[in-house]
Amino acid sequence: MLKFGATARGLVPLYGSTVMLAFGYGMVVPTIPVLATAFDVSIGVAAQVVTAHAAGRFVGQPVAGVLVDRLGPRSSLLGGPAVVAAAALSVVFTQSFAALLAAVFLMGIGDSVLMLAREIAGIDVVRPAQRGRLMSGFFGFNSLGMALGPALGGLLTELVSFRAVFVVYAVLAALAIPIMLTLKTSGRPRARPAADAGLSAPRAGLAARLGGVAGLLRAIEPRFRSMYVVLTFATFSMMIYRTTLQSMLPLYAGSELGFSPTQVGLLFSISGGLVLAMIVPAGFVIDKIGRKWATVPSTALPGVAFLLFPFADTFLQLAVLMSFLGIANGLSLGSVAVSTYDIVPERVRGRLQAVRRTVAETGAIGAPAAGGAIANAYGPGVPFAVFGPFMLLAAVLLAFGTRETLVKPAARGVRPAVDT
Repeated sequence: MLKFGATARGLVPLYGSTVMLAFGYGMVVPTIPVLATAFDVSIGVAAQVVTAHAAGRFVGQPVAGVLVDRLGPRSSLLGGPAVVAAAALSVVFTQSFAALLAAVFLMGIGDSVLMLAREIAGIDVVRPAQRGRLMSGFFGFNSLGMALGPALGGLLTELVSFRAVFVVYAVLAALAIPIMLTLKTSGRPRARPAADAGLSAPRAGLAARLGGVAGLLRAIEPRFRSMYVVLTFATFSMMIYRTTLQSMLPLYAGSELGFSPTQVGLLFSISGGLVLAMIVPAGFVIDKIGRKWATVPSTALPGVAFLLFPFADTFLQLAVLMSFLGIANGLSLGSVAVSTYDIVPERVRGRLQAVRRTVAETGAIGAPAAGGAIANAYGPGVPFAVFGPFMLLAAVLLAFGTRETLVKPAARGVRPAVDT
C-alpha cells in the first residue's frame, strides 16, 4: 500500500479536484454546435457559452478573494464545487438558451472561487521554496483536464445528448466535495478585523472601490508595493497575448496565409505540447534558480515573437514562433502568482490575488475585441505588432523594477517579512 507524506496528502485532493473540474468544463466545448441546433441560435451565439464562463470567472474573482480572507479556504473549497455542481445539473431542466448561459455563468463563479481557494490551501501545505512546483502542478493538471475532456464530451453528445455532458460535469463537481473534506486545513480566517478594518467593507461608487484597493495595497510592505503593481501589469499583458493569439492566429494563418485548419491546429498543438513539457522544468526554475528567471522570459519571448509574426509567412517560421510561445507559456505557469504570494501578507492574500487577476481579465475580455477591430482595419497581422510592446514593457519592468523573492538555502535564516 502506498504511503504519502503530509505534503503529498495535502496536494492529492487539490490536484484531483483541479483535474476533475477542468475535465468537466473541457467536455462542454464540443457541445457548442449542438447547442446552436437544440436552442435554434446561430453558432456565434452558441459560442457565447465560453464568454459566459469567462464572465463568471471575472465576477467571481473579488468574491473569491473576500471569502478566502474572511472565512479561510475550507468553505470555498467546498462551496465552489457545490455551485458548479448545482449549476451544471440545472442544465438538464433548461428550456432556453438564456437560462443555459446563466447556468454557465454560475459555473464560472464557482470555478473562480475554487481556483483561488485551492491555491491558497496549497500555499499553506508547501514550503515557500516549493511554491513554483505547486503552481506549475495546478496549471499542468488543469491543462491535462482541458485536453482530455473534449474527447468524452464529444462522444457523450453524439451517443446521448448535450445534457448528458452537463450531468457528468455535475457529478464530477459533486465528487470533488468529499475529496476536499479529506484535506486537512485549518480553515481559519486570514483577515484580522482590528487590523483589516475598511479593506473590504461594502462600498458604493467607483472612487470608494478604488479606495478599498488602495487600502489593500497599503497592507503590503512599502518596499514591495511597486512590485505588486508590476506583477499585476505583467499578468494583464500575459492575458492580452494569450487571448490575442487564440483569436488572431487562426485569422492570420488561415485567412491571410491560406493555411488549412489542420495546419492551424498543428501550430497550436506545437505550442500546447511544449507547455505540458515545461511543467516540471518551470517549477524547478521558479524554486531553484529564481522567480525572475521565469517571469522575465515568459513576457520577453512573447513580445519578440509578436513583433515577428507579421513577417512570418511560412509554416516553419510560424512553428518556430509558436515553439517560443510554448516555452514562454510554460515558464509563466504560476511564476507571477508565486511572486505575488511571496510579497503579500497572509491576511489579504485572497483579495490581492483577486485584484491582480480581475485587472488581468479586463485584458482577456478587451484584447479580442480590440484585435478584431484592428484586424478589420489594417489586417490580421497588425494586432500582433500592436500588442507586442505590452509584453516587452512588462519584461523590462519585471527585470529592473522587481526584487528576486526566492530565498536560497544559504539564506534561509533571513526570510522576507511578507507572510505576516
